[in-house]
Amino acid sequence: MKRPETAEPARHGNRVRLTAHGPEAGYGGRFLGLAGVGVLAALAVVTALLPGPSDEQAQAADLGPAAELKVGYFANLTHAPALIAQSEGILQDAVQEDGTKVQSQVFNAGPAAVEALNSGAIDAAYLGPNPALNSYLSSHGESLRVVSGVAYGGASLVVNDQINSPGQLAGSNLASPQFGGTQDVALRNYLNGLELNQDATVTPSSNGTVAQLFGRGEIDGAWLPEPYASLLVEKYDGHRLVNESQLWPDGKFPTTVLAVSQDFLASHPETVQKLVDANTEAISWLNHADEKQKLEAVQSALVKANGSSFDESVIASALKQISFSEDPLPETYQTLVDHAAAVGVGSTGDAQGLVDTRFLNQQER
Repeated sequence: MKRPETAEPARHGNRVRLTAHGPEAGYGGRFLGLAGVGVLAALAVVTALLPGPSDEQAQAADLGPAAELKVGYFANLTHAPALIAQSEGILQDAVQEDGTKVQSQVFNAGPAAVEALNSGAIDAAYLGPNPALNSYLSSHGESLRVVSGVAYGGASLVVNDQINSPGQLAGSNLASPQFGGTQDVALRNYLNGLELNQDATVTPSSNGTVAQLFGRGEIDGAWLPEPYASLLVEKYDGHRLVNESQLWPDGKFPTTVLAVSQDFLASHPETVQKLVDANTEAISWLNHADEKQKLEAVQSALVKANGSSFDESVIASALKQISFSEDPLPETYQTLVDHAAAVGVGSTGDAQGLVDTRFLNQQER
């Protein structure tokens, strides 16, 4: 495929009691999303300001280019730069002169990707900011760093035609991709700010099964990333009750970031630089490709990653909801931490120090 020319780039009061299902619960089990997640809240830690690693520290541990780079990402349009970097060989081209081999793994949601990152099963991951934040804070800043932005926007609460206002979410059954993930926290935080007279139920379900549940009427809606939000709109008569961009200043909130384990970052900074460069190139490609070229490339990449894709109408609708950018939007992370703390999910603390911008700063402009 020919690449296009690139350019330089709580309210307290009558608070709703959220009910939720963790990964261990069946669809029928319930526990409180606020008070009932006390066990999770009890595990929260308060971390001090954590500076990023110095250049001297990084050089001292530098082992040169890695023999292998293991990258995780999702088969979501909010991860399109990862999809394009993999399917079009952009990342492999970037590291091949060093003899580095790229291995990729597809995940469904952030917490699973972070678990793989923390265990060493992968070295870098495209994921939502909330799992990255939780890992960073709970490890006292030792687990990972965000080295680049990937995408912002592209997440919505899609509901059936019986719900036309936030107040009608009382008593509803809603879904999110995974407990503790970015969209899961966004949904719980949104419900937490509403004054509902009946509990709403949040059931984490994989992106691939949400459409089935929605189509059978087993859930009333879901807070999802693209293209799954557009799938419910285009194919299942859903409508966007909340576009998350409406809830943030200038409509900007991070949907996907690129995170690298601290061990890999310290040992192989040259490989990390090339990973960041490849991510930036893929973002530039997406931002400068014509619509037909972009649609075809994304559909092909989804098939390679997931074994299937979506109709053009779904992809076209979804792409309109997302902005691709290497800007990690660090000013938003403390708000995300506070949102998670408000609903008892994840760790509390200071998000400053999570983002390491030196690789972005070293790029040629």
